[in-house]
Amino acid sequence: MSDATYLIRLADDDDDFILGLVPRFVDFTLPPWRRRHECIEGIRNDLRHHLDDQPANSFLFVAEDDDGEPVGFIHLQKTQDYFTGRSNCHISDVAVAQQHEGRGVGRALLEHAESWAREHRCHLVTLAVFPGNERARAIYESAGYAADLLRLAKPVR
Repeated sequence: MSDATYLIRLADDDDDFILGLVPRFVDFTLPPWRRRHECIEGIRNDLRHHLDDQPANSFLFVAEDDDGEPVGFIHLQKTQDYFTGRSNCHISDVAVAQQHEGRGVGRALLEHAESWAREHRCHLVTLAVFPGNERARAIYESAGYAADLLRLAKPVR
């Protein structure tokens, strides 16, 4: 990891960059009942909705390097905690361009989410990750994230 700094700004005309990173969300072993193409299509459709419609409490940020090149993005949603009713910040999506992995972009985006959450008086920062996404899980755990709830699934045939 380097000591590089990144400008993190609200997404603006970054649709192609953001949508181009969608395949990164399934670049590992998925649960057997998940189909890669269905996951990609679902994530792409959800991001398109947030980019096009800009619903309330949904915020997309892009990280740029010193040359102004986009290198990653994070999608935050302000949510309400099921148990306490307090505001939480949910990281819906976070991705780093493959050629910029290992340079601190992901950590910078997570730090931005935490700053944003403090600024918006959120109690928790939450996220979900596939069990097979070991690289992302290691980054999240090293940043202090821990299991809160476990979502289990079973296909019904």
